[in-house]
Amino acid sequence: MADKEDKAPAGRADAVRSAATQAFQATAGQAGITRERAQDLADELVSAAGRMIGALDELRPATADDVRSLRRDLRALEARVGALEAAAATPKLRSKPKAT
Repeated sequence: MADKEDKAPAGRADAVRSAATQAFQATAGQAGITRERAQDLADELVSAAGRMIGALDELRPATADDVRSLRRDLRALEARVGALEAAAATPKLRSKPKAT
């Protein structure tokens, strides 16, 4: 009878160990799926945030710095066009053909 009592606790311990191992493996497997899903969601969130920032940049009104920069560029272009028009308006001296 002592043999049966000795084996019973070992059987219970094995059963508990087996159940714990199965529970751990099932949880670890679900954690892997959850981790993959969480990564997918994070990737989608980053992508959506990038699109949102791009859309906001397109809708954003010009800042004072933007306007100043555009005015500076416009003045530079006006000066270049004025110089080109002045150069085109001045008559060019023609060189006389050489007599041979």
